[in-house]
Amino acid sequence: MNTPDVFDHKQFLANTTKQPGIYQMYDGGGELLYVGKAKNLKNRLSSYFRSSGLSPKTVALVAKIRQIDVTVTSSETEALILEQNLIKSHRPPYNILLRDDKSYPYIFLSSGETFPRISFHRGSKKKRGHYFGPYPNVGAVKDSLNFLQKTFQVRQCEDSVFKNRSRPCLQYQIKRCTAPCVDYISPEDYADDVRHTRMFLSGDSDTLMKELADQMDAASQALEFERAAALRDQITALRSIQSQNLIEEGYGDLDVVAAVLQAGLICVHVLFVRQGRILGSRSYYPQATLADSESDVLTEFLPQFYLASEGREIPREIITSHPVAEAELIAQALKSASGRQVTVTDKVRTHRSQWVQMATTAAQQNLTSRVNSRKNSMDRFIALQDALGLDEMPQRLECFDISHSSGELTQASCVVFDTNGPLKSDYRRFNIDGITPGDDYAAMEQALQRRYTRLQKGEGKLPDILIIDGGKGQLGKAEAVLAELGVNNVQLLGVAKGTTRKAGFETLYWAESGKEIVMSSDSPALHLLQHIRDEAHRFAITGHRQRRDKKRRTSSLEGVPGVGAGRRRELLRHFGGLQEVQKASVADLAKVPGISKRLAEEIYGHFHG
Repeated sequence: MNTPDVFDHKQFLANTTKQPGIYQMYDGGGELLYVGKAKNLKNRLSSYFRSSGLSPKTVALVAKIRQIDVTVTSSETEALILEQNLIKSHRPPYNILLRDDKSYPYIFLSSGETFPRISFHRGSKKKRGHYFGPYPNVGAVKDSLNFLQKTFQVRQCEDSVFKNRSRPCLQYQIKRCTAPCVDYISPEDYADDVRHTRMFLSGDSDTLMKELADQMDAASQALEFERAAALRDQITALRSIQSQNLIEEGYGDLDVVAAVLQAGLICVHVLFVRQGRILGSRSYYPQATLADSESDVLTEFLPQFYLASEGREIPREIITSHPVAEAELIAQALKSASGRQVTVTDKVRTHRSQWVQMATTAAQQNLTSRVNSRKNSMDRFIALQDALGLDEMPQRLECFDISHSSGELTQASCVVFDTNGPLKSDYRRFNIDGITPGDDYAAMEQALQRRYTRLQKGEGKLPDILIIDGGKGQLGKAEAVLAELGVNNVQLLGVAKGTTRKAGFETLYWAESGKEIVMSSDSPALHLLQHIRDEAHRFAITGHRQRRDKKRRTSSLEGVPGVGAGRRRELLRHFGGLQEVQKASVADLAKVPGISKRLAEEIYGHFHG
């Protein structure tokens, strides 16, 4: 594995997601140093690179980091369980050190008492009762205890406090305890709550929910609606916590393989699932080939990964993020190598499709971090200088793109890259108006005029190269605009899709020489141009969709003078919807409370001109 001499944490953090998940830290030799979880990956990883306040152990860890991979999960609960599985499987050295060499914590449920207690426990198991765990950290135990306290309300107070209460404490007032200390609950009902707690902690949730549902039905038939509502709330809470858990589900032994292709680079992320539990994950970065889709990448990757690697375990099932052209052939080869049936499929549902999404998101995040690394970006700028024959390396690039829906709500985007990668603070969008719908040339002309008029006034920095997503026509329009504005120190480059319209076969038009430029599909310079073009396209589409969705959420009645929120509500209520309001006659509109004949004529005129 090729790793940089120094880990560029600033560039990595600039492109790290704020979603929950786990992170894996590696040293220069590719050895796993530490696995952690986070509710917000960006915030948690940022804390490792503070200038002060770090413990000596953390400082020693950070000094060895050369790569960080992340796996995004849909909830912190999933991240917690995944972190535990990875620690148990790999025993990374810094996980042991940073946990202060303490034993893992447990949840303890006492027994032999009329009103048992549930509590946090660490150390020897001498007390009489049930121990559930181990949990990976104290936070996991606290989260579980908090959930159980709200759901089943079994007491968590110390025995010394419990035995000396004369009135209920605050926990009873906020519905976190049923106050057994003052006999507000019978021993029989409390025993039911304790039994349900034990069933949940033992993993028997399906039986528990069926029992609770039966009790809820019985309470409803007996007209005990308050008890039925409490049971309903318990079922809802259990369903919620069960729906969050994607990490442990099913009993399969399988690998989930997701591929992402971006700016000429490839990331393949593999989740290793055994007995329904994710035991590990890893990102791989194969050398860019002529493969122009994720399906092609997977078709090449799978045989090399499983057949060309000594001692590689071949699972019974391989789930891929995209269809594999030679899936049957690869499965047959793997069957011959392993001596058992192997399936390769991309058609999955339920929790398996969520595993695929998790692996795909991890691949996207890790590849983005790799693409945007400072060293990689600098190498691409140097390659671009060489490819264009420039005397000096360009420091700043701008790229424009146009997005619309059949000519409606046209929006232009401008993205900016410097030698560190995307400079998102300088991104701009332009709402395009007053042009013939669908006229991309006029849209580009308007966007360039607005952008470079401002830059000429000193409202920003001029780029060294202006990149236009288009062919000779769009490039000519850009040249005319810059000439009209007197901008003569910006060089122009057009990037047009080739005849195949596939990445790696673009046609480049260099205005400086008036010639076409051909770059190989593995050229770092071409990868830079693909990256900035794709980013401009993404930024334009995102802005256009936001503008379109905002218009759809806005009632056209808001543009009628004299029709405020109250009258809009009465109109919609009277006619049942906006379309019926638009169809209504003046006489029908005047029948609505609060709508005079004159206002009805204005509303009618608003819709019918």
